[in-house]
Amino acid sequence: MRSWKATFSSPLHQPNHLREREMGSTGGVNKPHAVCVPYPAQGHVNPMLKLAKLLHLRGFHITFVNTEYNHSRLLRSRGPNSLDGLPDFRFKTIPDGLPPLDADSTQDIPSLCDSTSKNCLVPFSNLISKLNHASSSSDVPPVTCIVSDASMSFTLDAAEEFGVPGVLFWTPSACGVLGYSYYKHLVERDLVPLKDASCLTNGYLDTTIDWIPGMNNIRLKDLPTFIRTTGNDPNHFMLNFLIREIDRTNRASAIVINTFHAMERAVVDSLSSTFIPPLYTIGPLHLMLNNQISADDKLKSIGSNFWKEDPECVDWLNSQQPNSVVYVNFGSITVMTAQQLTEFAWGLAKSEKNFLWIIRPDIVSGDTAILPPEFVPETKDRGVLANWCPQEQVLNHPAIGGFLTHSGWNSTIESVSGGVPIICWPFFAEQQTNCWYSRGEWGIGLEIDSDVKREEVEKLVRELMEGEMGKEMKKKAMEWKKAAEEAARAGGSSFLNFDKLVSELVK
Repeated sequence: MRSWKATFSSPLHQPNHLREREMGSTGGVNKPHAVCVPYPAQGHVNPMLKLAKLLHLRGFHITFVNTEYNHSRLLRSRGPNSLDGLPDFRFKTIPDGLPPLDADSTQDIPSLCDSTSKNCLVPFSNLISKLNHASSSSDVPPVTCIVSDASMSFTLDAAEEFGVPGVLFWTPSACGVLGYSYYKHLVERDLVPLKDASCLTNGYLDTTIDWIPGMNNIRLKDLPTFIRTTGNDPNHFMLNFLIREIDRTNRASAIVINTFHAMERAVVDSLSSTFIPPLYTIGPLHLMLNNQISADDKLKSIGSNFWKEDPECVDWLNSQQPNSVVYVNFGSITVMTAQQLTEFAWGLAKSEKNFLWIIRPDIVSGDTAILPPEFVPETKDRGVLANWCPQEQVLNHPAIGGFLTHSGWNSTIESVSGGVPIICWPFFAEQQTNCWYSRGEWGIGLEIDSDVKREEVEKLVRELMEGEMGKEMKKKAMEWKKAAEEAARAGGSSFLNFDKLVSELVK
């Protein structure tokens, strides 16, 4: 493995060094210029924006590239001037190749993966050319590196074309990426694709895998869900797509993951021996950013939520007792049936616990999310419903005692950073893997069966908020919170890893 040597005497000297460079006689033209390309889904855009802001704080000019569809969604949710950016933090767009869509929801994931991998390289390369051409007549510096979501690996072709480093950002957990990295081996061992649909229900998915370093005795059902395919369905496409993206990752200049080494030590070590490029754990990114950004920095006004946040959520939490509220949010992609929504509703009602429940307008598959008419009056004195909220702020609020979650990685690491134990209801992709680690390795979680029943929701919410297991999970969550804070502060493992990355990109 290549080793990257720091070019500054200490990490804390970097920002000053870059500011001096920025203030030279040539203005901003000599600044390093990172083009940041997220995968066009909420859970990928959010961490990429944090990474872009961290690079900006280290002196980089940033061009942040959204798809045209998501650019429009952001303007609708955050206002017509929300993407004006700053002189050295600008937003650009490329088409995603899919037919126009007016819906305010996440596009179909397999279709998006297929289309971006086939259609985005040419418009993206054209954008890089335009940026470089503009540098000759404006204060926009030429592009010096590309930082891309690992699921948008067409950017590596552009990086090679323009002779700049191409960094890939895997936004899932390290354990999720490790699961994807062994898809190829599962196929080679004839464990997947499944023989037929009966394998989904006959216990086959309980098969234990004991040969993945860092994943002792994980079951097939705990690996990312795209292995659950029998043929030409969307999961089959995603299985092959991820095998391809893992393979292409080895062409990157470096790999970054939004985690910290202490939390996923064995997994990160396993991944580091799997991939050729150097791998850097640089999370939790929101803690890294909060530690380095000043209260009056204009970067704070740049956001990335596709749905309007309800500020009254936090106002209500301010009136609640410490550790008394269950936060419920299934993320930006999870969809459920109307019956599952009803089961969650009555489970929460019967638990008699206060709750803040985020219900996206598109959370019920093919229908409007409608709660049972008796539910709202029965819970009106102890429950708040909203379409979206500032999750990081919510999970750090002293009133929050537990989190009922889909186990997406952003939600998991933000919960860990807030010292909040969880109940997992994983939906797809690597959420099952995050849930497996949350229950076992990290000791912070319980799991609800996919066929959710109100009695189970009631029981687990009560256990989370007042039971002995809940108390033990809270203790573990607080220990992980301390470890996360140590990794993200100056001199911590993630801080130093980010420093190494920056040092390489600016030399």
